[in-house]
Amino acid sequence: MTVREASRTKAVLEDILGYTQVRRVPSMGDPKVMVDIYETAKGGLYTELQLKEVNDQDRERPGRGSVHHVAIRVKDLEELTAWAAKITAAGFKNTGVIDRYYFHSLYFRDPNHILFELATDGPGFEIDESFDTLGENLTLPSFLEERREEIASKLHPIQ
Repeated sequence: MTVREASRTKAVLEDILGYTQVRRVPSMGDPKVMVDIYETAKGGLYTELQLKEVNDQDRERPGRGSVHHVAIRVKDLEELTAWAAKITAAGFKNTGVIDRYYFHSLYFRDPNHILFELATDGPGFEIDESFDTLGENLTLPSFLEERREEIASKLHPIQ
């Protein structure tokens, strides 16, 4: 993530989300610029975030290669509800828990406008079809059924 004021995102990562800065490395694009590496308490695959402070000229802009949002996995709806309370108590506006049919999520922005999503795994895509046949047919949640024809017309086979 490239941000204007790293200390503001650092506070969210450490104080709210529980990440720990584990090292500082030179940026690949400019070795004079340092990148802070954060990791969740558990560590392991997909647990690392990189934070780089940049000036206004080098600021990331939406488009190819930019980060739209950072998605963080949570165990279940109970844990997500606890996160919602923690984020609200910290003074951050958020969406509250949203039912996405296949999972539940919550969104909030940090002071650098980074969009964070906390999302559950479940109930998962097997809620309406078996694992063995997943992807063979277009399966839609009930709230999208009325748009089936429109959605299907925009899909192209995967080669």
